[in-house]
Amino acid sequence: MLKGIPPILSPDLLKILRAMGHGDEIAIVDANYPAESAGPRLVRLDGQSATDVLDAILGLMPLDSYVEHAAFCMQVVGEPDRVEPIMEEFSSIISHHETGFDLGSIERFAFYDRVRSAYAIVQTGETRLYGNVLLKKGVISPDDK
Repeated sequence: MLKGIPPILSPDLLKILRAMGHGDEIAIVDANYPAESAGPRLVRLDGQSATDVLDAILGLMPLDSYVEHAAFCMQVVGEPDRVEPIMEEFSSIISHHETGFDLGSIERFAFYDRVRSAYAIVQTGETRLYGNVLLKKGVISPDDK
């Protein structure tokens, strides 16, 4: 155990977060997501919700402020403008950790394609549908404490 590090973040995930560079992406996905076959490094956090994992990761990792959207969810199939309750929770968690960031959305298969090129995937035990979010890592400037 370490002080200030959320205990749900495994040693493997902490190593990945530390190794990621500016612009690298990490996906937090639900229990239904085809993560094993997607390709990138995979960390399993079975039993954890996607919202708890998002909160823990954003407590450590900055989002990219140089792009229009640094966080994306998967659009509801056939209803791209529909916002599921879990998406509202994702937005709230992002707003808690980062100022001025909006949650974007990507069509389902475009989301799958983007995750295939991500640095890593964190598969959670999330059972709520559309419990998937993709994050682009930012920088910590010398002025940040």
